[in-house]
Amino acid sequence: MGVLKNEVPSWIALFVWAGIQVGLFGYYFYYFHTDPRFAYTRRILGFGLAFARAPANCLNFNCMLILLPVCRNLLSFTRRYLCKCCLRSLRRLLDENISFHKLSAYAICFWTTIHTVAHCYNVEQYVAAQSSNTGFSVGNVSAYQLSSLGTGQCPVSAKATNWVNPICDRNSHSVLEAFKIFPAVSGIIITLTLIVIVFSATEFIRRSYFEIFWFTHHIFVIFFAFVLVHGLRGVVRSQDASHDVSYCGDKFSDWGRVENGVLVEPKCPLPEFQSNTPSTYFWIIGPIVLYIIERLIRFARSFQKVTISKAVKHPSKVIELQMQKDGFSMEAGQYIFIKCPSISRTEWHPFTLTSSPEEDYFSVHIRIVGDWTEALAKAVGADEQEFQDPSKMPLLAVDGPFGTASEDWDQYEVDILVGAGIGVTPFASIMKHMWYTYIQSKENNVGNCKLKKVYFYWICPDTNAFEWFSDLLGHLEDQMDEKNCADFLTHKIFLTRGWDTNFARNVALHEEEEVDVVTGLQQKTNYGRPNWDQIFSKTSEDHPKTSIGVFFCGPAVLSDTLHAMSNKHSSADGAKFVYNKENF
Repeated sequence: MGVLKNEVPSWIALFVWAGIQVGLFGYYFYYFHTDPRFAYTRRILGFGLAFARAPANCLNFNCMLILLPVCRNLLSFTRRYLCKCCLRSLRRLLDENISFHKLSAYAICFWTTIHTVAHCYNVEQYVAAQSSNTGFSVGNVSAYQLSSLGTGQCPVSAKATNWVNPICDRNSHSVLEAFKIFPAVSGIIITLTLIVIVFSATEFIRRSYFEIFWFTHHIFVIFFAFVLVHGLRGVVRSQDASHDVSYCGDKFSDWGRVENGVLVEPKCPLPEFQSNTPSTYFWIIGPIVLYIIERLIRFARSFQKVTISKAVKHPSKVIELQMQKDGFSMEAGQYIFIKCPSISRTEWHPFTLTSSPEEDYFSVHIRIVGDWTEALAKAVGADEQEFQDPSKMPLLAVDGPFGTASEDWDQYEVDILVGAGIGVTPFASIMKHMWYTYIQSKENNVGNCKLKKVYFYWICPDTNAFEWFSDLLGHLEDQMDEKNCADFLTHKIFLTRGWDTNFARNVALHEEEEVDVVTGLQQKTNYGRPNWDQIFSKTSEDHPKTSIGVFFCGPAVLSDTLHAMSNKHSSADGAKFVYNKENF
């Protein structure tokens, strides 16, 4: 049952995506390999024609898709206004936007490889057809004879029209000829651009040299510019229907031959060749327009004034920025992009909002790691005894907020929230909003809160990291005690390292105290890593026949574990765990 909930929607989407490409490849391969209008081009190129053109249409399809997952405003709008009435499984597909973006990129690389290899072969065949009487001949018509057709001018000339072979030099080299043909030159630029983008987007580059990833990824503008014009020259040509290929194939000597002012073979005039209308434009112009609108919205937002009202320094090299901005509206679990022009005018970095919609400011918690975050901390005075006066804070630009999987917390009766390290930040906003919504629904009958129980697990590397988040948990504990709702939230903190024998001895001495010696919270700290199998098993027993949302923010290794546990412990007649992961 867990597989049905967590995997099947993605599998169906993947099957449809792959099926469309298989269909496109099959249709266009058959079309270019059998259509009579390309008969004479096939006599020069053979299977190379179909193997070049079929992947080209699959490339168009993926180039159409790859921009849509990174239109963050479009996704947020779709999630908020168009998908509220949809099945939850369909909405969750929007949370896989980055994965789908990568998948489309892999497909572009795959089809580009086939398309490029096929056209390299085709250039060789064009050169061979001009230099010797060889080729894929049928009857009396050979590739060599077909290459001699035309106006007598070089086909690459703007005045030449009636040609089928773009190579005009009978003593040339394929590499040299490739650089004379615009589609070949543009194809080389497209391929080199793609290689740079793909290799700079690897996990190592993104984490270790983010600036390289950021800047090289934006040469996609060059990629799409040349994709749009790649087919304008129309090297692959078809002949008109007035020339009967099936009848004239064996009568090359009679093509266009006139005696006494009359064609000897009326069905065999000289074939008229023309380029096909490029189709790439029709595939990708829509997504390009949507992406341009997306960037214009971001550009306009970057000029809106953002005020840093307060900066707080927390342990473990974490700073909190509280900000205000006119017209800013957010939902719990959303994230924003921040740019600090005094550090870099081009770099935008994503951060999860840690404030709740009920507060009169919005905030982020930023871990100081890397050049940009270190420069930001210095700019707000984190390395000094006191932070700067708000009026002297650096100017910031904020883009967002944007929706994430965590927005769906209210779709379940029971929620399991799991944060690892700084990955706890989304749940600061969510838990505050959960509690406010729950108590409003219970006491004032405001809204209809479906949520009844929350389990929160925080896996933390050291004791210092507890301090900034434990204040929030302590505040929630006090409010739950005051409202007699202590069972609403169960939180467990797991300390994975940073403790020794002396530390353990100190903890043992204070074991009987009402509050935890490390965090000061009512619920005691756990030492070591959670037993997820046991946790999920116990939760399914406590909440049978219940839809349970599992929300996670943190490293991929732990994500895989929680995903597997959600599938394992779901059953048709028991609890159903629905896995959701934050993606930026």
